[in-house]
Amino acid sequence: MSNVFIAFQANEESRPVVEAILADNPNAVAVESPGMVKIDAPGQLTIRRQTIEDLTGARFDLQQLHVNLITISGHVDEDDDQFTLSWKH
Repeated sequence: MSNVFIAFQANEESRPVVEAILADNPNAVAVESPGMVKIDAPGQLTIRRQTIEDLTGARFDLQQLHVNLITISGHVDEDDDQFTLSWKH
């Protein structure tokens, strides 16, 4: 199974997104570099709007992900509630 990944700028806006990803994807691993946080996961990774809102206590539009997004690897499936990366075989 191939890994998918997503990388964000390392800043305060990305912090709750990264925390939510790690909470919702137990097999995901975050690797921090200067200025960047890359999250790898085997096969699939899902970002849930509700989890981010629970962490921040504020409404969150998943389109806000793109502001701090650096790169992704995987097929994207997104709607208003979740953003999923996967490798479909």
